[in-house]
Amino acid sequence: MDLAIIILFMLANIVIGWLAGKNIKTLDHFSVGNRSFNSFVIFATLSASFIGGGYTLGNASKVYSIGLIYAFALLGFSVKEILVACFIAPRMDKYRDCLSIGDIIGKRYGTAAKVCTGVFSLIVCAGILGAQVGAMGAVFNTFFSIKPLWGIIIGFTVIILYSSLGGMRAVVFTDVLQFCILAIGIPLVFVMGLIHIGGFKTIIETVPHHHLAFLNNSHEVFMFIALFFAFMLGETLVPPYVQRLFMTKTSKQTVKATLASGIMSIPFFLIAGGIGLIAYVLNPHIDPNNALPYVVKQVLPIGIKGFVIAAIIAIIMSSAAGFLNAASVAFTNDIVKPLSKNRCSEKMLLWLAKISTLFVGIGSILFALTIKNILSILLYAYNFWSPIILVPLVATIFGIPATKRNFFAGAVAGITAVVIWTEVLHTPEHISGVVIGVLANLIFFSLDYFWTRKSRASTDNLNYDNQLP
Repeated sequence: MDLAIIILFMLANIVIGWLAGKNIKTLDHFSVGNRSFNSFVIFATLSASFIGGGYTLGNASKVYSIGLIYAFALLGFSVKEILVACFIAPRMDKYRDCLSIGDIIGKRYGTAAKVCTGVFSLIVCAGILGAQVGAMGAVFNTFFSIKPLWGIIIGFTVIILYSSLGGMRAVVFTDVLQFCILAIGIPLVFVMGLIHIGGFKTIIETVPHHHLAFLNNSHEVFMFIALFFAFMLGETLVPPYVQRLFMTKTSKQTVKATLASGIMSIPFFLIAGGIGLIAYVLNPHIDPNNALPYVVKQVLPIGIKGFVIAAIIAIIMSSAAGFLNAASVAFTNDIVKPLSKNRCSEKMLLWLAKISTLFVGIGSILFALTIKNILSILLYAYNFWSPIILVPLVATIFGIPATKRNFFAGAVAGITAVVIWTEVLHTPEHISGVVIGVLANLIFFSLDYFWTRKSRASTDNLNYDNQLP
């Protein structure tokens, strides 16, 4: 019965993708649908996209092995999403003609910056996809005793099929289905698991004190702050989330959807972390990566178990599909299109967007095979986004008249700082390279911006003086 539920769920996603893709004839349709989705749909697709394997299975794993510090640090993501709703989403009306972040960057900083953004969009999407790859393999291995590689092949075949067939419309419609399932399934695991072990009292009595109290000394406080900002900055304005800001009729709808998804993520992240503690009570000697699946296997009856396994797969598929679509759009719209000087036909661009999903999937598998822990994959992938793109992107959205030189000054400083911090200094005090990279980018971008403005002003004054009689 459980297997039948999961097979039906997978087939439903393929059918939805096929139906959604019937009228996809342009890259615009493939990338952002018809730009007429309502607030609930955007809320559901945003929530389903960011509640991926890393923020559920990876979160439960880290809380199981280290403690609640990770679940509470993840709230940095929630704060970020609320800030985006308040300050970024209201400004997106002027970018309704854009398909990607590369388009926004290209308007201000030119073609070279657009291509650079496309390259790093591909890298970060492949990295975050890697977290979903690892989660997919773990789920199939745990529940069905299928080798992780075969689990990855089965799961990602379904994702690639519906993503390539229907583009963003398929991703959005399947996200709504997946969101409804996961919004019920994951809290159900927590509630039934809590009842099974005897309530919160059992957790307090069984779990080590340092798992529950993580602000006992200055080192732990420092570590929490570092993790909080790593999660806050790491996925800020990554490609699939920004794409969804283009997809409503008005920015007012976008604000409502983004704010709701940020608020909803707070209890969800804490629930996923709580499942890690329940797993510890049930068995303190399992592989931490199997914490959430272990609770499902031990606690839930047949039928409900199948539904919850479908919810776990939905979590992985929704996030993976969003990043897969964003990666294919970045490759086609931000790299191929500008480098070909817009000579590719619409039909060719659409074909490239569809076929590129396969190659991005292969890249994500390589990420997953290199780094085993799901949440660690996310933290590593973040190094290739915020330290390079975030500062100039926010500057553009806020209307700061920066230049191409400012963009590359900040980008070079950001990636250099990340490499030195992580590879040479080996991440001192466990402070993520993301935080250091963003700070370096902000400093050099700002210094170069004010220097070029001052130089421009001096040149204008000199020219004015020369024109005087």
